[in-house]
Amino acid sequence: MIVLAGPAVIAADFPTKPITLVLGFAPGGPSDVMGRILARKLEQVVGQSVVVENRAGAGGNIAGEYVARAVPDGHTIMLGTNGILAVNASLYRKINFDPAKDFQPITLVGEQPNIIYVHPALSANSLAELVAYAKANPTKLNFASGGNGTSAHLAGELLKTEAKFSMVHVPMKGTGPALQNVLAGHVQIGISSIAPVISHIQGGALRPIAVTSLKRSGPLPAVGTVAELMIPGFEATSWHGIVAPAGISKEITATLYRAMMTTLNDADVRKRLDALGIDIIANTPEQFASYIAAEVPKWAAIIKASGATAD
Repeated sequence: MIVLAGPAVIAADFPTKPITLVLGFAPGGPSDVMGRILARKLEQVVGQSVVVENRAGAGGNIAGEYVARAVPDGHTIMLGTNGILAVNASLYRKINFDPAKDFQPITLVGEQPNIIYVHPALSANSLAELVAYAKANPTKLNFASGGNGTSAHLAGELLKTEAKFSMVHVPMKGTGPALQNVLAGHVQIGISSIAPVISHIQGGALRPIAVTSLKRSGPLPAVGTVAELMIPGFEATSWHGIVAPAGISKEITATLYRAMMTTLNDADVRKRLDALGIDIIANTPEQFASYIAAEVPKWAAIIKASGATAD
């Protein structure tokens, strides 16, 4: 990763006013926590306030449309997710922006695995036992996620397709409500990013089953991956990246990229993101654009195979 000194990232004519960092989900969720960590350091780097604005709803599509229509001067950017930038175009019947044409990628911040966890009342202590129980009881299992189109939702759909069993998706309005419904025993299974559930797993209120990345997660190294436990090559991670409206100048794109590199090289930022289970990537705008282009058909195929839809 390139390390850049703070003053070198600031262009003479940008930024000239506070930057708005738009998030597609409600306060308190993984995107919000990550966005606020980045915003506090980014404003130190660029010398202007960075205002976090939550525009939640429709799997992030409300935020996506807002940023796609914003003035392309670099003062409005978005911490986009794989849902907004790669999934929703296939999952929803209609979205009012084109993820491939309406954004200028800046950098892929990082990715994090989802974790599959269960309420202790469910008689499944492993992934194999969970799948066996589901096959023996094809109408009994529900799984909660933070909403339609989230990486957690699609991780569950992919697991169902690959392991050939049935469970009903129960979309919630955010990771927090999904977690609370599993803790209360209203839903047997939850799928989410790792950070919100660590303390509940450590306290015994939830039982971890598997993580959905190819490698184990640093915060929970004892929890195996779906790939090693049952389905080789299985991967369904959540990723976040910074994008700006299409039409932004090359100069401002470069300035935002350099500012993000400085932000992501900060020791405190790296420590806090690592604690959330985020694997920092910090690639170039060109590399991020290529990454998004590869993700779109991957998730389109998964959505088609699962029959998942959202309105």
